[in-house]
Amino acid sequence: MIAELGSAFALGLAGAGHCLGMCGGIAAALQLGGVKSTGMTLAYHGGRIASYTALGAALGFAAGSIDIAGWTLALRYLAGMLLIAMGLYIADWWRVLTWLERGGAVLWRPVQRWSQSLLPLRHWYQGAALGLCWGLMPCGLIYSSLAWAATAQDAGQSALMMLFFGLGTLPAMLATSFGAGAVQTALRRKGLKLALALLLIASGCWTVYLTAAHAGHGAHAMQQETGPDAMDHSHHH
Repeated sequence: MIAELGSAFALGLAGAGHCLGMCGGIAAALQLGGVKSTGMTLAYHGGRIASYTALGAALGFAAGSIDIAGWTLALRYLAGMLLIAMGLYIADWWRVLTWLERGGAVLWRPVQRWSQSLLPLRHWYQGAALGLCWGLMPCGLIYSSLAWAATAQDAGQSALMMLFFGLGTLPAMLATSFGAGAVQTALRRKGLKLALALLLIASGCWTVYLTAAHAGHGAHAMQQETGPDAMDHSHHH
């Protein structure tokens, strides 16, 4: 589980440039009120991470409640493939996750309309509510992270994975909120993005390999169990 949490945090960190592009504007706007709105900014980020965590818990619970043979195996393959896809996406080698964003845009529109009614923000709880909305925005990185977290098939574990993903996005987002240009520049460095992307791709390949090895081992064990019985059965006839 520690490896999954580490991957989830790295995923949030690796998506820094992507996060800044999509959410950076709102994060910066929250700080326009100066020091007084620090609480508002923290409330917004708290709401945002809470929405990731809650969605992770819901999907983990749903995935865990499906009792079909081969379901867990399929989910593990999906987890590996998604990690590879996210690595390729972050490295800008293959923007495969953009179709997820296009689909999500349809769901996002009503949420966006409602979130606009919260502006301008005057109270911390409005910031938190806006953050909760923002967790639903059409972002391939968020969607695929949620699908990956669901493969844990456990509400608690999936929620934890999304919590760590959210914490990974914090350095970039807080740097934007508080105008720390040096932190933003460091997080956007091509070298860091590339290293994290390669880490995710390697992690995904390892997950697929382990799943395939486990599946092969399982099939071999079944053959061994049924083999002698089948032979014995035919001998009696």
